Amino acid sequence: MINQIIDQYSEDEFLKADGFDDAIIGVEQDEMRLIYSVSKCIAVLEKEMSQEEAMEFFTFNVSGAYLGKKTPIWCWDFL
Repeated sequence: MINQIIDQYSEDEFLKADGFDDAIIGVEQDEMRLIYSVSKCIAVLEKEMSQEEAMEFFTFNVSGAYLGKKTPIWCWDFL
């Protein structure tokens, strides 16, 4: 997905969350922000830790970080 987005929006810059390329599900076009699937992000983290640890890590270290107007959007798709 990230390669398609880069190809289609070659003149725009995106802020990516390291290690979560496989969790990208789209683009918000007003601010050109990447949209990530939270369930896919958790699945990535669960390769290295338990589900509880992955949820805690994601909540505090990933989705809780504000990095300016290009901060990615987190789609809570499994709740």
